[in-house]
Amino acid sequence: MHSSTLPVTKDFGQYLKLIEGAAAIQRHVDLLYWLQGDVQQCLPHAILLSGWGNFQEGSVQHDIVSKLPGVRSYAPGTDVLPFLFEKFYDCWICALRNPCQMRFSSVEYLLGTTSLPNSLGHALRGMRSVLIHGLRDERSQNECLYVMLSPHELPAEASGTAIRVLLPSIDAALRKIPLLPQQQQQQKQSLKLLPQTSDEAFGLSHREVQVMDWVAMGKTNSEIGCILDISAFTVKNHMQRIFQKLNVFNRAQAVSKISQVALHA
Repeated sequence: MHSSTLPVTKDFGQYLKLIEGAAAIQRHVDLLYWLQGDVQQCLPHAILLSGWGNFQEGSVQHDIVSKLPGVRSYAPGTDVLPFLFEKFYDCWICALRNPCQMRFSSVEYLLGTTSLPNSLGHALRGMRSVLIHGLRDERSQNECLYVMLSPHELPAEASGTAIRVLLPSIDAALRKIPLLPQQQQQQKQSLKLLPQTSDEAFGLSHREVQVMDWVAMGKTNSEIGCILDISAFTVKNHMQRIFQKLNVFNRAQAVSKISQVALHA
């Protein structure tokens, strides 16, 4: 860590206290109380979005921490998150993986028609400022992106010392927390109705249905290739044909479209 990222002497005790608090986190609710407590003095925000996976392929899992009504990891409207994460990730890459800020209005159009009262989309539309930073594991080549949203302008200190010092603790805390029961149920449900519906509705082949089933569970092309004993290049070709048949542009759109048909079959 560069010396410029270290907290100044007068703030050291405050940061140390926050880091110690993060070490004691065991549950999702513990993280919520920690983030909405003293952390607000350094990183004021209303919503924390965390995403991990392959951002370039659009295979991203997420978690949400917020006390706002309806803003939950499993809430209706979370289908917009892959599109948002794509823009946030591009912003972070353009900043050479340094903390960066942006106005939420520049990506608000990605929410589409999501506007149900108390829903995630409704809450997001009330946000004004976005602070983005992430962590990259050079050994595994995995990346985690953290996005803090606020209805107010964020202070300059937030995108400087605060986010650099506290993000490793936020990341470590989230890694210790198991998925919520509702998230686990979503993963189990996946697209179990795919074999009975998607081939009839969209003309997908049996192999394409298999590929989409694993895509829905967040697997990358390489992982799907290993599971199905085919190359990642072959998986990519399957995905391109699937996009054409579904008339979509990315994995998140494909999963969303097939899920809607499966659930109403």
